[in-house]
Amino acid sequence: MSQKLTLQVKDAVVFFITACVSILLYSVNLKEIGFLPVSVLQLVRAAALFTAMIVILEKIFTIKIYNKIFIGLILGVAAGIIFKSSIAEIKPVGDLFIRMIRMIIIPLVFASLLVGSASMSPKKMGRIGAKTLVYYLIYTAFAVFIGLVLANIFQPGSGLPEDIKTGLLNNFNNKGAEVSKLAQQANPIDILLQIVPVNLFNSLSNGKLLPIIFFAIFTGIALTMLPKEKAEPVLSFFEGINDAMIVIVNIVIKFAPYGVFALIANVVANFGTDILMSLLKYMVITIAGLVFLNFSYPPVVKLFSGMKMGTFLKGIRSAQLIAFSTSSSSATLPVTIKTCEDVMGVPSDIASFVLPLGATVNMNGTALYQGVSALFIAQVFSIDLSLSSQLLIVLTATLASIGTAGAPMAGVLMLVIVLEQVGIPPEGLALILGVERILDMFRTTINITGDASAAVVIAATEGELKIQR
Repeated sequence: MSQKLTLQVKDAVVFFITACVSILLYSVNLKEIGFLPVSVLQLVRAAALFTAMIVILEKIFTIKIYNKIFIGLILGVAAGIIFKSSIAEIKPVGDLFIRMIRMIIIPLVFASLLVGSASMSPKKMGRIGAKTLVYYLIYTAFAVFIGLVLANIFQPGSGLPEDIKTGLLNNFNNKGAEVSKLAQQANPIDILLQIVPVNLFNSLSNGKLLPIIFFAIFTGIALTMLPKEKAEPVLSFFEGINDAMIVIVNIVIKFAPYGVFALIANVVANFGTDILMSLLKYMVITIAGLVFLNFSYPPVVKLFSGMKMGTFLKGIRSAQLIAFSTSSSSATLPVTIKTCEDVMGVPSDIASFVLPLGATVNMNGTALYQGVSALFIAQVFSIDLSLSSQLLIVLTATLASIGTAGAPMAGVLMLVIVLEQVGIPPEGLALILGVERILDMFRTTINITGDASAAVVIAATEGELKIQR
């Protein structure tokens, strides 16, 4: 027997044993096993579970990283459904993955934006900046419009029984204080003013991306005005930081399948099926709109760049899977940048300028969700919104997307702004908070897809897209 075959047999045996141990221990009540403490048994079954995954993904089969992430996602769904609350104990693995990604966001964004803005002439930066904002705002308005059309046609809130409505409001009354706090924050002017940092170190420590982006761009512009011998050492330092962050991204991505597995398993295990069924119509309409929006990007990319639609969809797949599992455009940003540069051929200076902006101001998926949600809540409360009110929703959601992305619960905060502008009670948010997490996964996926499409389109219009089309 050859050495390679021997190793394969050993790997198969290890997989079989660890898979059986983990399935057995997740299927029984650990308290009934008296010879070992429950905490030890929990550690054993979690270790066996991840050992089985590592063996099959890394040893037995040769699988590309985006397929590993997809397999991790599917296995996470299955584990959440089968093992329910017991699988929630592996959530720290998912939390660790998110923390590893978030660890590099601030240095990567600051360094890449500073270097990118310093390498561009003010004229080019202004041109790219204008194209970026126009693209994002037009697509955001389009997304809100799609959401409103779907909600008007299918009326998701009109058939919600009174007892379910009352139950949803009662179940999430504990969120009332949080909603009230968001409503107090929902001043678009104040939010826009917060883009300019008063204290950069406060923004850095709290992860506020918009002020960091503002300062990085201004610093990059200032460096272009300095003599070359003074600017060069600063640029070299931040180029080194940027390169180091990309290396860390490559390392963290190898951990992604297991982090995605843990995150999805926890979400599925803890998701209330009763709430899901109550809001099924609302969820289906929202997700259908998001899927439509997802497949609207490839034709636009092909029109402006000539890139094949399949190439774009295949290229963005890894970033989409991570966005789906983390529900964070910011946490997905390092992967989105790497994907756009390495797979789609977007130059580094354009990717590092367009994508951080997109992660904070481009909320296409969230905008569509707001359109559906605003009408859903209005329909539940029997509030008839006129055409002018619905146009105001389009305008408000589009403008609100510019300033709220750096805030906690950005999508919900934006929705509070929209509801208040058209006279819908913000308390109606309690109706949808039960499925907020799962819809956040879908809309974040669309948000980062929109960011990537913008990077490709703008690089193509500048004549700098490197990939074969």
